[in-house]
Amino acid sequence: MAARPLPVLIAEDDPGLREALVDTLRLAGYEVVEAVDGESALRHLEKTSVGIVVSDVQMKPMDGHRLLAEIKRRHPHLPVLLMTAYGMIDRAVDAIRAGAADYITKPFEPEALTRAVVRHMLPAVWGDGELMVAEDAATRQVMALVQRVAGSDATVLITGESGTGKEVLARAVHRLSPRAAGPFVAINCAAIPDNLLESVLFGHEKGAFTGAQATMPGKFEQADGGTLLLDEISEMPLSLQAKLLRALQEREVERVGGRRPIAVDIRVVATSNRDMAAEVAAGRFREDLFYRLNVFPLHNPPLRQRPGDVLAIARRALARGLKPGARPAKTLSPEAEAALTGYGWPGNIRELENVLQRAMILAPGAVIEPEHLGLPATGGAVRNGLSGAAPSGLAAAGLPDLKSLERQHILDALQAVRGVRKLAAERLGMSERTLRYKLRQYREEGFKVQGSGSEE
Repeated sequence: MAARPLPVLIAEDDPGLREALVDTLRLAGYEVVEAVDGESALRHLEKTSVGIVVSDVQMKPMDGHRLLAEIKRRHPHLPVLLMTAYGMIDRAVDAIRAGAADYITKPFEPEALTRAVVRHMLPAVWGDGELMVAEDAATRQVMALVQRVAGSDATVLITGESGTGKEVLARAVHRLSPRAAGPFVAINCAAIPDNLLESVLFGHEKGAFTGAQATMPGKFEQADGGTLLLDEISEMPLSLQAKLLRALQEREVERVGGRRPIAVDIRVVATSNRDMAAEVAAGRFREDLFYRLNVFPLHNPPLRQRPGDVLAIARRALARGLKPGARPAKTLSPEAEAALTGYGWPGNIRELENVLQRAMILAPGAVIEPEHLGLPATGGAVRNGLSGAAPSGLAAAGLPDLKSLERQHILDALQAVRGVRKLAAERLGMSERTLRYKLRQYREEGFKVQGSGSEE
């Protein structure tokens, strides 16, 4: 799905001219938000994500120059297009120096306005086929950086806590890039056993090892002409990092059991929920590989640092939870909205969406109340079945989420074998690497994990 443009905000105090501007842009296919003056424009920006502001210079009481200065202070990455009279070119040039994206002189043809908007428009950022919520100023700044780097082939390293939407950002980098028509191939470096990861990444030739019954191209080859996402790159074993470094430097790979290099044309995006500099300092990650990946760093803030997104994400989750033809959607009471915005969301967007899915089940009517959310009174993480009180609403309903059930199953298995991870992995039917990754996540979320510490 192609990126859909964000709305255009028109700030114009002349009703006739404002109507003409709005009609011009709507005929060109844009969604338009109208502001009758500078103050109205600023209020719109506090509650609406837009791709560009088009403002007249000669407005009262706040003129376009003052509006520009205020927008750059509050939303530094948002482009502003100024409309100015022919005799005020000097001031328009000053506005460019102050941060305006461009200016057009009145009178102008409709095509001149649409061309200027197209040239400077900040597009919507799409993830896996859906619009990324960006109501908070912090998220809008990340969106602006995504737009800037997407047009290049620079390697991007996205960091942030689990559940913040790092893969959504990675997909946005791809969808907004010249490689958008090419493949987007993702691999979770933490979910594949060490002895298989090299083959999955680089491919293998027939007979290269026991079970290799046919030649298989790896993820690098599959991503040729597009983007390769190396998810949770910090979990890659040191033994494989040197080969990855060479592949990134030479832009060629050699299959396991192969005898010739294969050239690949890819753009690499990597993600990690860890402090990569600390991983390098601890000797768990190669310094040269870190610098190769960290060409353009992007940090996706946790949800607690972008509270303006909480209700927008919640409303989207409610809308997505509708069955086809079901109406009306369930809504949040003011008290439920206050509970959502007042909670710390240690599990970030993933936790918020899980809470809303449960609330839609628990709420008997059309309105979701605080008791249907089941949020801990402490503002910490939900801890079903472990130390800490379970949320009253969920406990009463007996509906723990699947993630909690999986966590309890894994911790019970670990306890049954007295913390021996090899035995627990065999009992659970998963690799030791996957088990180690999950246990590390549980500790970060505040759960007590038996047998951790010296084995790490």
